[in-house]
Amino acid sequence: MSVITVFNGLFCEAGVVVKRVVDATGCRLVTDQDIVADAASLSGMAEDRIARAFQAKTSVFNTFSHEKEQAIAWMRLALAKRLVEGDDLVIPGFVSQLPSRSIGHILNVCLISEMKSRLAVADREEGFAEKHAVKLIRKDDEDRAAWVKAVRDADDPWAGSLYDLVVPVGTTGVERSADLIVEQFSNAAVKVTEGSKASCEDFLLAARVETVLAKEGHNVQVSARKGTVTLTINKHVLLLEKLERELKSIVSDVEGVKTVEAGVGKGFHQTDIYRKMDFEVPSKVLLVDDEREFVQTLSERLMMRDMGSAVVYDGESALNLVRDDEPEVMILDLKMPGIDGIEVLRRVKGEHPDIEVIILTGHGSEADRKVCMDLGAFAYLHKPVDIDVLSETLRAANEKIRAGK
Repeated sequence: MSVITVFNGLFCEAGVVVKRVVDATGCRLVTDQDIVADAASLSGMAEDRIARAFQAKTSVFNTFSHEKEQAIAWMRLALAKRLVEGDDLVIPGFVSQLPSRSIGHILNVCLISEMKSRLAVADREEGFAEKHAVKLIRKDDEDRAAWVKAVRDADDPWAGSLYDLVVPVGTTGVERSADLIVEQFSNAAVKVTEGSKASCEDFLLAARVETVLAKEGHNVQVSARKGTVTLTINKHVLLLEKLERELKSIVSDVEGVKTVEAGVGKGFHQTDIYRKMDFEVPSKVLLVDDEREFVQTLSERLMMRDMGSAVVYDGESALNLVRDDEPEVMILDLKMPGIDGIEVLRRVKGEHPDIEVIILTGHGSEADRKVCMDLGAFAYLHKPVDIDVLSETLRAANEKIRAGK
């Protein structure tokens, strides 16, 4: 059950190197796509939402939804299950960064090349012009840097301290790069021991605890050793002792947990506020209204009720955000410059029927109401609206969404 993990830059010929390593070692290949599929099966989350965690750009709703952190937690569990199954594995890609570094029988490899070499590969293999290739490489490097920061808290994704072996493929060559990995894989330092198997079990327990907490709306750092689970809170909490008691109560019931310790980490004294995900309220609400002061105030009032929201001021911006970062509920004004609310509603429900749209307007007529409801609006409300009425409508929309899932 020895393992090779391979993290790489774009256009560094990693695919060819990895194939040579798999052929030479007989190890089973486990890809990012395999782990995403496993995580989706375990969690019930859609695969595309899990895979979105690999992107540097985080959802504007993530502060409240914790969707990226949930995706990472479920991928850790999926990978941990693979690691304890006992097969020899080669794990390339983003998920190569997820295993605990305390697992001694994992050889951590980084494949990278200088820009000139990467551009030559992009031209030779894909026919990409230099300008386009540079753009792709920079975007991929940005995604990988953000990913390593998120899961390893490291600022440099290519730092030698993160790996056992860093191979410059451009100067080393594909064949020799693969040979170097195979040679190191035979080293006694990465053979399975009772201690390394125990570290695998610790990693699995920590991953299970992390997903149990995620189901309850919590996001904390988790580690485990011989049944002792340590929870580290890295955001500021006003009632720290209360949160620690709640976390310990949840984790104590997880099978395999003997004792639970909780404390604060280096991020605790930063300005970020710890937010528990509340599944009873919508966390991905898009507010669309050209009355800026009104909609900003509405967003603040919803935030006070723990409802996460994003604000845009016109129909075109709303459609762009829906395309790039799908909300769950939209509160939509009708009378706006450019694309009006009825046209936004028509397009949204046509392309994203699962998004619930609440019309909130100060100028609508009975005829507008009928058109909106016929197009699939969840509710039709008039300004000024009582915040409690709007909150209850949002909760009802959220219940419909959760029931559908």
